[in-house]
Amino acid sequence: MLEKTTRMNYLYDFYQSLLTPKQRSYMSLYYLDDYSLGEIAEEYEVSRQAVYDNIKRTEAMLEEYEEKLLLFQKFQERKKLIKKLREIAARNQFQDEEFLKTIEALEKLE
Repeated sequence: MLEKTTRMNYLYDFYQSLLTPKQRSYMSLYYLDDYSLGEIAEEYEVSRQAVYDNIKRTEAMLEEYEEKLLLFQKFQERKKLIKKLREIAARNQFQDEEFLKTIEALEKLE
C-alpha cells in the first residue's frame, strides 16, 4: 500500500495540472492529507461511494497520463544517472569544479 501511495503522490505531483479542481482536492485530501473516504464525503456532502469512484477514476487517469508522457519514469531514470555520476566522481576522486557544478545543476532541476 505504501508503494502505491508513493507512486500516486509522484503522479499527482507531475500531472495535477491536468486534473479538475475537484479531482485535485479529493486526491490531495486522500493521499497527501491522509483523510479517509468518509471524511472527504462529509466535507463535500456526498456519499463515500462517490468519493471512492472519483479517486479510482482519477488514479486511472494519472496512470494513463504516465503511460503516455512518462514523466515519472524519466524522473526516476535521471535520478539514477545523477547518482551514478556522483559515484563515479567519488570513486575516481574526480574533483573537476565544472563537472561537480553540472551535477548539482542537474539535481536542482529535479
